[in-house]
Amino acid sequence: MKSLLILLTGWLLTAAPALAQAAEEHGAEGGGEHHVSQFLFELVAILVAAKIGGELFERLNQPAVLGELVFGMILGNLNLIGWHFMSGFKNDEMLALAAEIGVILLLFEVGLESNIDELLAVGSSAMLVAVLGVIAPVVLGYGVSIYFLPDDAWYVHLFVGATLAATSVGITARVLKDMKKMDTKEAKIILGAAVVDDVLGLIILAVVSGLVTSIGHGGGGSIDVMSIFIIIGKAVAFLGVAVFAGRLLAGKVLHIGSKAKVGGMPVVLSVCWCFLMAGLAEMIGLAAIVGAFAAGLVLDQAHYQGYQEWRTRHIEELLQPLSAIYVPVFFVLMGLRVDLRAFSSAGVLEFAAALTFVAILGKQVCSLGILEKGLNRLAVGVGMIPRGEVGLIFAGIGSTLAVAGKPVFSPETFSAMIVMVILTTLATPPLLKALFSRTKA
Repeated sequence: MKSLLILLTGWLLTAAPALAQAAEEHGAEGGGEHHVSQFLFELVAILVAAKIGGELFERLNQPAVLGELVFGMILGNLNLIGWHFMSGFKNDEMLALAAEIGVILLLFEVGLESNIDELLAVGSSAMLVAVLGVIAPVVLGYGVSIYFLPDDAWYVHLFVGATLAATSVGITARVLKDMKKMDTKEAKIILGAAVVDDVLGLIILAVVSGLVTSIGHGGGGSIDVMSIFIIIGKAVAFLGVAVFAGRLLAGKVLHIGSKAKVGGMPVVLSVCWCFLMAGLAEMIGLAAIVGAFAAGLVLDQAHYQGYQEWRTRHIEELLQPLSAIYVPVFFVLMGLRVDLRAFSSAGVLEFAAALTFVAILGKQVCSLGILEKGLNRLAVGVGMIPRGEVGLIFAGIGSTLAVAGKPVFSPETFSAMIVMVILTTLATPPLLKALFSRTKA
């Protein structure tokens, strides 16, 4: 494996720049058109970088997504030492589209890992933990943003708070599984709260992004109260209709599809359902990932029992080859967009530190929702800390949404948010191991 890593790294640093330059020159000869060869060479470079970074971080017992992000940051800042071959990647529209498909598939998978029955079955403690774990970070993030970004509009502060509300419990679940603590009461509260947290976080994102989109279309910086209620109602109604329609139709459509003789039907129907819901969400002014999450939320493994493929592999496994191509593009591209020069300002570093502090503090507040006595409240709070891929998705949307041509997240704000995501994700595993080592199974 070491030989392969060395080979891939060597290719990335030698052949990739030459291919990128050749493709760019080819595009210039064609009148500046974006040629397929240019996109394909960029895609190869990004996927190779993603796999190198992911492998190295997995060897360090860290999530592969962090490796993809960090390698993207490194490659995106090679221009600081005179290597400019990746400078155009971060603004490439075709790569941005591939990344968008990746994040839609990722949220579809997050939805598949949950289901409506789990959502309804969570206990009162898990529900309170989830609600407090969303409200507290939003309020704290809003306050910190006002302090460090006093000249920015209110919707910037709100988007900062919304990003802090996100939780990526997959990292926590992996640690608990490795420690054989999945059967503890604390673990069940964390995992139950995570299901509710996902839904609440996506509703908040839908509302906030909808507000920003409405302001952008209006060309101003304000919005009336009625518009806010309309956007909230639209988000809740969309999720409600998606769940109702999905439970009514998804099983029937998949059952009909199981009669087909052509292969790959479960994957094709599932992805079509995902893209349909994502497209509808985007069309009514919500984030596409809200629709993708809703699409996954209503599907159940029972819907796939008529398929030959399901007898050996679940739908998440069948989707894996597709996700393995598109999802890393999103994370590497997020890293490419981080400008390390932003950290030359002490203010950005202080902002990143403050965001990290309130991100951790906000999730500790959620432990106050535990009603049972004798449980390790601190461990539950720590288990909700990592922002991981969900935080990156929120931050990425904040960097692409714009009002009057100005992104909601400036390069400096985006860079600070990325640091917060990295630090909260890195801090969780060791803290969780230390706290659960004192908890009886």
